[in-house]
Amino acid sequence: MFEYLPPEIRDGLAEAERRDLRRRSRLRVHAGDAIHPILRYWEDGFALDAETAPNLRGLVDIYDGTRHLCQCLIVTSTEENCERVFEFKRNTAAVDAAPIDYARDPDAPAGFLPRD
Repeated sequence: MFEYLPPEIRDGLAEAERRDLRRRSRLRVHAGDAIHPILRYWEDGFALDAETAPNLRGLVDIYDGTRHLCQCLIVTSTEENCERVFEFKRNTAAVDAAPIDYARDPDAPAGFLPRD
């Protein structure tokens, strides 16, 4: 359907779609002090806007709003359709509690009440 439109209109529609994706997405990648909005995210990687995203490489953190999702080791793979695509070498989910080094008893109480 878009092949019948003039190139200027197609480019304008593509730019409007990218702008809408940037505005709607809550996902962000934190690389040092820099923060970049994620346009698309999938199991093996993510995509950023090619115009504003630097050529990232190494350890980055991914956030959904203020919630830390994961810490990733990334490399740049390709640039396609005005998107810079990054692939995960390692993707470790963020946890909010320290890991325990013992097995919890499933019947253990949730807490103890003080004696009076």
